[in-house]
Amino acid sequence: MTASEKIHLTRAHVRELLAAMLRIRKFEDKCAELYTQQKIRGFLHLYDGEEAIAAGVIPLLGPEDRVVATYREHGHALVRGIDMGRVMAEMYGKAAGCSGGRGGSMHLFDAATNFYGGNAIVGGGLPLAGGLALADRMNGTGAVTACFFGEGAVAEGEFHETMNLAQLWEVPALFVCENNGYAMGTALARSEAVTDIHAKAASYGVPSEVVDGMDIVAVEAAARRALAAIRETGKPYFLECRTYRFRAHSMFDAQLYRDKAEVEDWRQRGPIIRFQTWLTQNGLIHDEEIANIEAGIDAEIARAVEYAETAEWEPLEDLARHVVAEDRPEPPAPAKPSGETVETTYREAMREAIRDALTRDPRVFLMGEDVGAYGGCYAVTKGLLEEFGPDRIRDTPLSESGFTGFGIGAAAAGMRPIVELMTVNFSLLALDQIMNTAATIRHMSGGQFGVPLVIRMATGAGKQLAAQHSHSLEGWYAHIPGLRVLAPATLEDARGMLWTALEDPDPVLIFENALHYNHADRIDTNAGPVDIDRAALRRRGEDVTLITYGGSLWKTLEAAETLAGEGISAEVIDLRSLRPLDDETIMDSVGRTRRAVIVDEGWRSGSISAEIAARIGERIFWHLDAPVGRVCSEEVPIPYPKHLEDAAIPQAPRIVAAARATLGKG
Repeated sequence: MTASEKIHLTRAHVRELLAAMLRIRKFEDKCAELYTQQKIRGFLHLYDGEEAIAAGVIPLLGPEDRVVATYREHGHALVRGIDMGRVMAEMYGKAAGCSGGRGGSMHLFDAATNFYGGNAIVGGGLPLAGGLALADRMNGTGAVTACFFGEGAVAEGEFHETMNLAQLWEVPALFVCENNGYAMGTALARSEAVTDIHAKAASYGVPSEVVDGMDIVAVEAAARRALAAIRETGKPYFLECRTYRFRAHSMFDAQLYRDKAEVEDWRQRGPIIRFQTWLTQNGLIHDEEIANIEAGIDAEIARAVEYAETAEWEPLEDLARHVVAEDRPEPPAPAKPSGETVETTYREAMREAIRDALTRDPRVFLMGEDVGAYGGCYAVTKGLLEEFGPDRIRDTPLSESGFTGFGIGAAAAGMRPIVELMTVNFSLLALDQIMNTAATIRHMSGGQFGVPLVIRMATGAGKQLAAQHSHSLEGWYAHIPGLRVLAPATLEDARGMLWTALEDPDPVLIFENALHYNHADRIDTNAGPVDIDRAALRRRGEDVTLITYGGSLWKTLEAAETLAGEGISAEVIDLRSLRPLDDETIMDSVGRTRRAVIVDEGWRSGSISAEIAARIGERIFWHLDAPVGRVCSEEVPIPYPKHLEDAAIPQAPRIVAAARATLGKG
C-alpha cells in the first residue's frame, strides 16, 4: 500500500469525516422540513443514509478534478465545497443559487469547484463524465473525473456504452455506483438478472470492487486505492458502494414497496450512528465535541436558510437568458475571392473543411462509426486517419448515445469535438444526450457550462435506403431551444459552415443531404468561413418567394427556372439555418412578392414549414395576396421502390404547381 492509499485516523481526521456526514444529514433534514412548508418544490431526492459515500470519496479529489453527480446530489455538492447558502438558494429557485435558480434540487452546478451538476436522467451523466475524462486524457492534465450514480442506471444502455468506451479509450474516470437497493420503488433483485453490479463493470475490463457503503472508513480506503490506480495508469476504476436510503425515493413517494421494519433495521446500521458509536467507544471523540459540531452545523444551516429566504427571484425579463451563449463571436467576414476556382464535390468540400479544422485547432477531433479507414458511411472522412492519427480520428462502437455523450463531455471540458452520426434516423438513439444534456446544460447551470460541439449527420431520401435510413428529421431538432441547426446545400456552405460552427460556443447540428455528396461544381480556392445566422438569396424574383433548404434547394431552383419559362418570376431563399430562422430575410422577400411557397422534405404535420408559415401569417399577413403554400413529404415512412420514394418527397413539378396555385394559375 502506497502512502497515498493509507488512511490516518487522527482525531482531526475522524472529526472531519463525522462532521461531513452530519452536515449532509442535517442539511437534508432541513430541506425535508422546508419541502413540507412548500418553500422547496418539484422533486426532492434525499441522500439520507448514503452520506458515507460522498464524504469518503470527494475530499480525496483535487481542485482540478471534476465531479458528475446524479439527481440525489446535495451531499456531493456540499462536500465538494459549494457554499451551503448558494445550494439552499438553488433549492428555493432563487437567482443567488449555485445554478442561478435554473436547475433546482436535481441540477446543482458550480464551475468554480468543477462540479458538473446533478443529472435527472438516470444514467445520463455517465457519458458526460466519460467525455470529461477523455478531454483530460487527450490534454494530459492528470485530472480525474468522479461520476456518481445509482444502481438503477446499470440497466440503461448508457451505462454499458460508457463502460465500454471508458475502458477502450482508457479515460481517467472513477465510477461510483451508490447501490441503495431500490431503483425508485423496484428492488434490485426484481429488476436485474445479475445483481452483482461491480461484475458488470468488470466484464468490460474495468478494475472494480465492492465496498460497504455504510462504512466511511472502508469507503475512503477503497477510494484511495481507486484514485491511486487511476493516477498511475490513466485508466478507469469502478466502485460499487452498497448502501441504503432511509427516506423515500423522493418526497412524492408513498414508499409502499418496503416495510418499516426493513428501513429501521438499516437505520441501526447507518453510516453516522455506526461511525459515531465506534468513535465514542474508542475515545476518539466525546459527546461535547459532537454537540459542538452539531451546533456549528445548525448555525450554518440557519444562515443558509436566511440567505435563501432573503435572496431575490430572477426577474421575468431574464427568462430567455442562458439558452444560448450571451457572448457570441462576431459573424465571420466573407472570404475574399481569389479569382481561381477548382472542380470539387460536396463530399470533398466537407472533407476539406474537417481537415482544415483539425489543422487549425488542436482542440478539434472527430469521432463516429467507421470514420477511420472506411471514411464513414459516405466516405467523407476517408484519408484523415492516416493524416491525423487515431487519437484525433476516433472510430467508435455502435453506441450513438455513448459516443455522443462523450463528445458533449469533451466539449464541456474545452475541446471542440466533431461527432458524426451515420444517418439522422440513428441520431434518435442519441436524442437523450442531445436534448437533455447538450441543449440544456447551459440553461440549467445558469450559464456556467457550455457545449461547443458539432454533430454531423446525413439526412434525406432518394437513395432507396427505405424507412430507417432516409427520413428528414432536422425540423424535429429545430424545435429544441439551446441547439443551432444547419442545413448546408452548396459547396461553399459545406466548406464554410463547419468552420463557423466550430467557433460557436453552443451545440451545432449539421444536416448533410445524402444526395448532395456527389454533387460537383467549381469552388473558389479561397473559400472560407460563412455566416451561419443568415439565409441566402439564391435567385431574385418578383412574383412569388420559394423558401427551402438542404436537399430541396436544387429542385427548387429547377422549379424556378421552369416558372421563368412561363413568365413567373420566382425568388428562391435558401434558409441554411433552421434554428435560428432568419425571419428578416424571409419577411423582406415575402413582403415584396406577396406570395410564398415553402418546400420542406420533412413531413407536413408539425414541420418546419408549418412554423415558417405561421410566422409569415403572424408578421405580414396583410401583405399577402394568397395563402402560404407548402410542398412537403407525404405522410408515409419513406418507401423502398424508386417510384414510390420519388412520389413521397418534394419534386420540382410539385413545387411548380404550388407556385402557380398562389398566382391563381393552378
